[in-house]
Amino acid sequence: MIRERTLNGLVLVLLLAVPLWAMFNDQPFTITLATRAVIFALAAVGLNIALGLGGLVSLGHAAFFGIGGYAMGILAHHAQTYTPVMELPFLIEGTKSMPVIWLVAMVTSGIAAFLIGILSLRTAGVYFIMITLAFGQMFYFFSISWAAYGGEDGLLIYVRNDFPGLNTLVPINFFAICFTILCLVLLLNGLLARSPFGLALNAARQAPQRVQTVGLDPQRLKLVAFVISGVITGLAGALFADLNRFVSPTMFSWQMSGEIMIFIILGGNARLCGPVVGAVVFVMLEHFLGGLSEYWHIYLGALLLLVVLFARGGLVGLIAGREVAHD
Repeated sequence: MIRERTLNGLVLVLLLAVPLWAMFNDQPFTITLATRAVIFALAAVGLNIALGLGGLVSLGHAAFFGIGGYAMGILAHHAQTYTPVMELPFLIEGTKSMPVIWLVAMVTSGIAAFLIGILSLRTAGVYFIMITLAFGQMFYFFSISWAAYGGEDGLLIYVRNDFPGLNTLVPINFFAICFTILCLVLLLNGLLARSPFGLALNAARQAPQRVQTVGLDPQRLKLVAFVISGVITGLAGALFADLNRFVSPTMFSWQMSGEIMIFIILGGNARLCGPVVGAVVFVMLEHFLGGLSEYWHIYLGALLLLVVLFARGGLVGLIAGREVAHD
């Protein structure tokens, strides 16, 4: 068996090597495909903090993905039309600056995650799953009715946003930005899992009553994890919207929430690079099998069934064995 830490390194090296190979062979579409996989992986890493460490099975994480996407879309739309976003005692203008857009996306997603978490964490089990799904659908139907920003048709952004010192229209540059963010978030995830907070959160997932006896609040720990998870997923949504230069209500859909969870199940729940492996496998199946048949999800379902039945630790667990997660 390969040690999980070694496997994690190999996954990231291969993920970096593919777009570099594509750049030297003049295949920009392959770079864009790799960028899509990296962004999906980032969203799944966000959910994995809530699911893998906190045991929170959320079917509404597309809400944060969509909030991040619309934060980018709204700010970029007003920047390209030279109109203010909002006129208060002070003027809020649009922007094409990626760092500013990311900050807005993370803050708005974090606030939404805090409010949704406060209400959702009053429940548990299937009730928690359903209430997070309900919140996601609320955002979905609101975005459909939001005519000012395209409604059901979505919102088209004509330009790629700016990052200091880089031409973001060059595919490899935009990939480098997304890949760097993914690596930083994976580092954060690994540090978080080993921190006193991560250990307490893991304990709250397994034995909440024992955690209470030592003076810690399990619900508060889970709320913090849920907010961190929402912030990261919102950042992924902003990058995804920037990649496509388009935002639409489908970013809020329950199908998107399901896909993010599929990434984790395929790769391995609570495994550091499990979401990355799952996202890469999903994008590969979508690309290669989607060109053969519009019913390619049948093959995805079969693979998912095999993983659930015979590889409970996901593909990473199948290769690395039953090591401690995040090793």
